[in-house]
Amino acid sequence: MVRSEARELMMQLLFQMEAQNEYNTEIKDRFLSDKGEFGNQQTYMDEVLNAVKEHISQIDQILEESSENWKISRMGKVDLAISRLAVCEMLYIESVPTSVAINEAINLAKKFGTEESGKFINGLLGKVAKKVTEG
Repeated sequence: MVRSEARELMMQLLFQMEAQNEYNTEIKDRFLSDKGEFGNQQTYMDEVLNAVKEHISQIDQILEESSENWKISRMGKVDLAISRLAVCEMLYIESVPTSVAINEAINLAKKFGTEESGKFINGLLGKVAKKVTEG
């Protein structure tokens, strides 16, 4: 499995967890049970899930601060899952450069989101990246 496939699975898992309002290992295990072997991406997937579980409040706060007139509750659930994944990668997954996190999020948005999702996520994550680099 390559990183982009693992990232896609993690976005789908975050979407499911948001829908169920639970972020735990049991949901992850059930979701991933029929997805095959993850090979060298298992560590990445574990890092993402652990970081999201531990830092979901900070991730959501950064997203709300960076979005203009958009509360988390108003965002489409697919866009929210993609944005959370990208912010998680930008802040907590050292092996993923910020530019890669943004580009991959845009690709996911184009594949799974609405017609406007790619543009929305690009703008939102651009603001997040600026905030992160400015400290």
